[in-house]
Amino acid sequence: MKDQDEYEVSNITEKPKKRWTKGRTAVKRVVSTVGAGVIGSVLTLAVVLNTPLLKDSEPQEDTVSTATANTEQNSSGNVQQLSANTTSLADMVEKASDAVVGIVSTSKAQENPFAPQNESQGEKSGSGVIFKKEGKDAFIVTNNHVIEGSEQIEVNLENGDKVEAELIGADALTDLAVLKIDGGKVDSVMDFGDSDTLRAGEQVVAIGNPLGLEFSRTVTQGIVSAVNRSIDVQTSAGNWELNVIQTDAAINPGNSGGALVNTKGELVGINSLKIAESGVEGLGFAIPINDAKPLIEEMIKNGKIERPYMGISMVDFEQVAPQYLEKLPKDVDSGVIITSVDPDSAAGQAGLQMEDILVSINDHKIENASDLRKLLYTDLKVGDKASLQVYRDGKEKTFFVTLTANPES
Repeated sequence: MKDQDEYEVSNITEKPKKRWTKGRTAVKRVVSTVGAGVIGSVLTLAVVLNTPLLKDSEPQEDTVSTATANTEQNSSGNVQQLSANTTSLADMVEKASDAVVGIVSTSKAQENPFAPQNESQGEKSGSGVIFKKEGKDAFIVTNNHVIEGSEQIEVNLENGDKVEAELIGADALTDLAVLKIDGGKVDSVMDFGDSDTLRAGEQVVAIGNPLGLEFSRTVTQGIVSAVNRSIDVQTSAGNWELNVIQTDAAINPGNSGGALVNTKGELVGINSLKIAESGVEGLGFAIPINDAKPLIEEMIKNGKIERPYMGISMVDFEQVAPQYLEKLPKDVDSGVIITSVDPDSAAGQAGLQMEDILVSINDHKIENASDLRKLLYTDLKVGDKASLQVYRDGKEKTFFVTLTANPES
């Protein structure tokens, strides 16, 4: 396309006049030609300027140029926006990572004084999250299984410093523990989010130390695969049904106790476990922070989680020989068999005995030991009175107990 300046109105060379008549004729011809050319050019310009082709065409250069500029601007804007988002995510992760620590707990594995150092001591590594700084102290939440049975706990901070940690409280059933360290070297804490608002499909980031401190503060991204999952776990306090968030963000050994973070950089879960089976991928689980918060606060306040204590040990039906169940009525197909009784406990004071078969509490049918714990720890509290329906020698009996606190909790 030519620029407007290149569009000439006419290009006429006037010949010299030989005679006036002819010259006049020539002049007329020239004038006529010039006039026709001018008029034609004017008409042409008028038509062209009013036709969509050139009308758009002329601004089109500007439009194309503008469109290109807009495209470049929009493209640049999109890139900048994307970069801003990426940078925002990276900034969020960088800030959140400052509050994630490595934890190494050491315990004596055996009493043999002649064993090599690495055999005489057991060492476990995991992750933790600094969630509070108060006065000279900073507090860390982690998993109970990371520090359980330890005699010494060392925390590795983001700046490389190593500090000794004090165990404030731990709870085996919910797999949570709280540590305290000197807050003088702590500059960053992670805010709690609201895990109750999480939905399947939301983006989350897992931060921790998979396979040990060598890969400290590894970041993996995924989505919330599901909320309110129930997972049966075996703990040192017995079987327990743990409420968890399911995510496909990679969680590996060493990630335990680390952070599950939302896109705002808030702590929404404590990474706890994964399903590790052949052919299974992307099944990681975290303890919802809303479930953890009251337990964390109670551990800071009391140093433990106070739960009702009945004072019995028990096993499920399928764990005992059939002859122990022969005297039960045919409609009794679930419950627990008492294997031992603490004589100073509520059950001991009420008169329960070994080999008694407990089938219900407050008319709530007991399926197994896990079901009993769930009922005891979620529906009842210390000081509550409960009626126990028990079979002894094939006869049904009812015992009444007043629940006390677990002396070892």
